[in-house]
Amino acid sequence: QVRLVESGGGLVQAGGSLRLSCLVSGNIFRGAAMGWYRQAPRRQREFVARVSAGGSTDYADSVKGRFTVSRDDARDTAYLQLNNLKPEDTGIYYCTLEALDLWGQGTQVTVSS
Repeated sequence: QVRLVESGGGLVQAGGSLRLSCLVSGNIFRGAAMGWYRQAPRRQREFVARVSAGGSTDYADSVKGRFTVSRDDARDTAYLQLNNLKPEDTGIYYCTLEALDLWGQGTQVTVSS
């Protein structure tokens, strides 16, 4: 059974940093593109970043230069490094194994001004 578990969220001040992790069980990680999305209160879920199986990356314009997506195939884990956080980055962050449309439970990121 494939399962995605996010961790690493928390409360930080504006300008701070967090690193989110997404552990994928089920021996499927190596060939899978992984995406990160977020959902702010009263807003629709939006794309944040993506890392392909080969390591190429893609970002939403709002996070370019501040967030970095990566993967460690040896650990079956995808990461999202969040730097220079802003209050508008607040939300629940989800990872997804896009090919199978599988999602984790999310991890809360709150940025105070």
